[in-house]
Amino acid sequence: MDKKQHFHRKDLVRIAIDAMRDRGLEPEFPPHALQQLDAIDGPVLEDGPLVRDLTELPWCSIDNDDSLDLDQLTACSVMGSGAVKIWIAVADVDVLVKKNSAIDAHARINTTSVYTSARVFPMLPERLSTNLTSLNPGEERVAIVTEMMVDAEGEVTHSAVHRARVRNQAKLAYDAVAAWLTGDGPLPEAASAVPGMDEQLRTQDAVAQRMRVRRRAMGSLDFETFQPRAVFEGERVVGIHQQVQNRARQLIEEFMIATNTCTARFLAQHGCNALRRVVRSPERWLRIVQVAAKYGTVLPSTPDSRALEGFLARQRKADPLRFPDLSLVIVKLMGSGEYVVEHARGEPIGHFGLAVRDYTHSTAPNRRYPDLITLRMVKAVLAGSHSPYGQGELALLAEHCTQQEDAAQKVERSVRKSEAALYLQDRVGQKFDAVVTGRTDSATWVRIFAPPAEGMLVNADTSLDVGQKLRVRLVGTDVERGFIDFEPVH
Repeated sequence: MDKKQHFHRKDLVRIAIDAMRDRGLEPEFPPHALQQLDAIDGPVLEDGPLVRDLTELPWCSIDNDDSLDLDQLTACSVMGSGAVKIWIAVADVDVLVKKNSAIDAHARINTTSVYTSARVFPMLPERLSTNLTSLNPGEERVAIVTEMMVDAEGEVTHSAVHRARVRNQAKLAYDAVAAWLTGDGPLPEAASAVPGMDEQLRTQDAVAQRMRVRRRAMGSLDFETFQPRAVFEGERVVGIHQQVQNRARQLIEEFMIATNTCTARFLAQHGCNALRRVVRSPERWLRIVQVAAKYGTVLPSTPDSRALEGFLARQRKADPLRFPDLSLVIVKLMGSGEYVVEHARGEPIGHFGLAVRDYTHSTAPNRRYPDLITLRMVKAVLAGSHSPYGQGELALLAEHCTQQEDAAQKVERSVRKSEAALYLQDRVGQKFDAVVTGRTDSATWVRIFAPPAEGMLVNADTSLDVGQKLRVRLVGTDVERGFIDFEPVH
């Protein structure tokens, strides 16, 4: 039997588990965490003067088609003079996952859920993250709610944070909502079942687009990353799908960025040290300047996010086919994000890519540990109690969360390569259109368009330049190592 027929979904799961262990991540929950889980008999619905009843607001969730760990809900109300009040509810995971509990200890090791197409490795047990701490439709849950007043120009003019009980009235998916917003599909059934939800979505979309325009004008960078995912039918990989940006994704992205900024400012206003997400001003800015010069653009000699965003916007419009590859080059030169402890009265480092000074991660506590840390700190402020985290502990957590997030991303990337190799193994010998995406002295990499996949170019012409189009033939795959090899077709 041919070796290529031996690989199935279970093999990708095994590859993912091995990759996690190699990078210091734990793929399975330990027995004491599962024992704690068994002792939890249902969701916690706290009451009292600090917990408002907002269950009647027209809340909805918008997430991926297959997402079950619902971290946030949105709702809105039109005010006067073009202003709109936006509510963002974030699941209060802390009501069931207390600091230093067995489940918390496991979450603290991995610090994030790891997403592969073959299997999701959740940060919290699925009975919590997809049920008891998830903002599921029709279920009453406790949440941290951020209220924002957004003016006609897309600026947040006022915000407040409090605890509340909420109820998701419509579980929606990005692609279906986006298709309806752009006139390419019907209103999703879950939305049509809720009176006024169509107007809610229209209003939220309009506000998000105003916020997006404002943020871009401030220098927020708009990248397009290449992250194809395998599509399964049972145990077989039947396709590779590249997720594209759309209006519904932009809606949630804008509201989450604004919520993260409001949360960071809330903690600072109350004199709290905080775990912030930062992207420093690029140390390799001059290399970015050199890259832009190859495209005929002159950037300033000192880091300038507005100038860089203008360059990226022009290139996206001029050459959308190659834009993901330019995005990757600039992202690598900028350097990755990291978690740091910032003091309430200190000068914030800021997030260069988002062009904001105050930024934390707070909107996904079911799947990201820094968000759970921030949630606990916000709850302490609201309760008038001391912070659950001291400065030294926060500093250690910042370094650890940065390290583990990087490890998780490397696992996801390596498994995506194995997924693509598995899908392509039956197509050895076939020819594809491609573009050169990378060059070193010893290797050349290319990306094919249909299906979307990357690999190494063997027997390559040393005169090939990044961005150059060519025709290639698939000559080999290695699922275990995630290798895909092409050769030029002359």
